[in-house]
Amino acid sequence: MKHNSPQKIVIATMVGTAIEYFDNYIYAMAAVLVFNHQFFSSADPLSNQLASLSTLALAFLARPIGSILFGHIGDKFGRKKSLVFSLIMMGISTVVIGFLPTYQSIGIGATILLCLCRVGQGIGIGGEWGGAALVAIENAPKNRRAWFGIFPQLGAPIGLLLANAVFFIVSMIVGEKAFVEWGWRIPFISSVVLVVIGLYVRMTLWESEVFEKTKQSGKLVKLPVANLLKKYYRVFLAGIFLATAGYVLFYILAAFAQIYAKSPTTLSPAGYAQGLGFSSQVFTKYLLISSVVFAIAIALSGILSDKWGRKPFLIGTTILIILFGFAIPLFLENGTETSLFMFLMVGMILMGATFGPMSVILPELFPTEIRYTGSSLSYNVAGILGASVATIITLQINANFGLMGVGIYLALNGVLSLVALLRVPETGNSDKVNITDL
Repeated sequence: MKHNSPQKIVIATMVGTAIEYFDNYIYAMAAVLVFNHQFFSSADPLSNQLASLSTLALAFLARPIGSILFGHIGDKFGRKKSLVFSLIMMGISTVVIGFLPTYQSIGIGATILLCLCRVGQGIGIGGEWGGAALVAIENAPKNRRAWFGIFPQLGAPIGLLLANAVFFIVSMIVGEKAFVEWGWRIPFISSVVLVVIGLYVRMTLWESEVFEKTKQSGKLVKLPVANLLKKYYRVFLAGIFLATAGYVLFYILAAFAQIYAKSPTTLSPAGYAQGLGFSSQVFTKYLLISSVVFAIAIALSGILSDKWGRKPFLIGTTILIILFGFAIPLFLENGTETSLFMFLMVGMILMGATFGPMSVILPELFPTEIRYTGSSLSYNVAGILGASVATIITLQINANFGLMGVGIYLALNGVLSLVALLRVPETGNSDKVNITDL
């Protein structure tokens, strides 16, 4: 049986998820900075902002569809096929956004086309993460699965870094006015380069030995999602909730904090500050720096998760996330660039520490024949609960209850993840790739 080299595993998993997060981040930034002007017509700026942000949720709602579709392909016909098809769908949807006409050109049709592309992105992304995680850990030595599992996760800070860098460079070259009018299209169209690279690497992969053995033994199931919901629903639910806090934390850092940083220093009707009044470039600069720290934290989390175990490491990290939630006002109420920078730095360290082990603990909870479907669906349903809701609800929470309300929201999600972690077994000390008894 042919084996994939460690170098090929690293490149194939990291490049693919870097493309995924690049596409997702450029959309998130455009939704905050551009789409509210280009694809919506309300005279109320806040309504436009909320409508634009709501399109972010479309991808998260579509992700479980992608998880079921590509999970079915991956669990029945092989990880490689699923990874290739999901990347193609994700890439096409992203590039098309760069060519869409605006609301001023074709009216509501532009909004509908944007939403359809966002749904296409979501379906593709729904199949991407699980496949990359499985290729990494199913080809890894049993005592180094967490280390190999961090490479798909490293695609997140790489994608974040590339997306912010492209937005920053393009806006600096063409100017802020031209960027809002047409320059925003360049990052979407340029993603075709990353897609071509990702496809080339993935087409050269071999299937993992563990999948081939399961296939040859006749253990593959006809409907993986039905098997998951019938026999492993407790594991599935635990997987959803243990991933939720990380999603909430990230979108508070990347979406809420960006809006709060650049919004005017006005008060809501309830009397709470709505922004810091910084330029978009200030936030982008600090996010670029903190994304490097994010990557370092992910790498360290892989080493420590192999050494200490997935469960103890994640329990400690989740407790710190809960405490960080209560500390949010201490960082952002000061209104200084330094406190904003420290908020992003501390948040990204915690984000990396919880994000890194997720690509190993979720797949390890499920047997090979449903692993793609189980890990992908758990992760992406968590995205609906944690990310799509958080992006919109935190603005309303801040307007009505202030930054402490946002912090309490993060802390409560941290408690949910902590309870789920206490319910799952430690998977790192097993000779098998999966442990399924709760």
